[in-house]
Amino acid sequence: MPDNGWPADRIDTENAHSARIYDYILGGKDYYPADQEAGDAMAREWPALPVHMRANRDWMNRAVRWLAEEAGIRQFLDIGTGIPTSPNLHEIAQSVAPGARVVYVDNDPIVLTLSQGLLSSTPEGRTAYIEADFRDPASILGAPELRDTLDLGEPVALTVIAIVHFVLDEDDAVGIVRRLLEPLPPGSYLAMSIGTAEFAPREVARVAREYAARNMPMRLRTLEEAHEFFTGLELVEPGIVQVHKWRPDGTGEQDVRDEDIAMYGAVARKP
Repeated sequence: MPDNGWPADRIDTENAHSARIYDYILGGKDYYPADQEAGDAMAREWPALPVHMRANRDWMNRAVRWLAEEAGIRQFLDIGTGIPTSPNLHEIAQSVAPGARVVYVDNDPIVLTLSQGLLSSTPEGRTAYIEADFRDPASILGAPELRDTLDLGEPVALTVIAIVHFVLDEDDAVGIVRRLLEPLPPGSYLAMSIGTAEFAPREVARVAREYAARNMPMRLRTLEEAHEFFTGLELVEPGIVQVHKWRPDGTGEQDVRDEDIAMYGAVARKP
């Protein structure tokens, strides 16, 4: 591992972190030995885990491109951004609309340290970064970076990707998402991917146990529970489906089996 110059006083290098595990499994370089050990253990329990994670990333690319191209969205609020992996959300949106604006939100100090990769906007557009916890929507909505970057009089796409399975019932993930949507005007969108164990219950349960053993308990949801996030919104076709089935365009991994995917994905419009 190269020396990335991360602030040792803020980063826990002894314990695995979900964003760094994701980075490791996707072939990144911003992880520590604990993350590698965890990722290897999880992949032994479910060899399809890398396929699943890549499919989620591919879905994000398609959803953001659809929002920019088809829905005409020019503003994005991305919650739980994770370690920068090109193409990042703003790169996708700005490839369609160079003037697109993106606010990234994460509470991992590594993401903050590496956030320069998230701030390389086009001259016409703009990006900003907020260090905040998803479970504290007031700190996100009240951040000056949000108000300075986004015009809440115009539609915004709220993207909540591969994060709510780390939010337990007592923290009310559905309520948090509704609170974040509340100030966004009609014509805004919600794009979410939501962890589930409905297609490979035994394998995904074993992965969840590995996460829980490292102090990262998971709350996996059924299709019916996933629908709760979209109450009052207008789902875009094909609705809530496994991420590899949401408007496939031939650019992602091909011949993915349903049992290799443990994530629902959907995009919905705020009327």
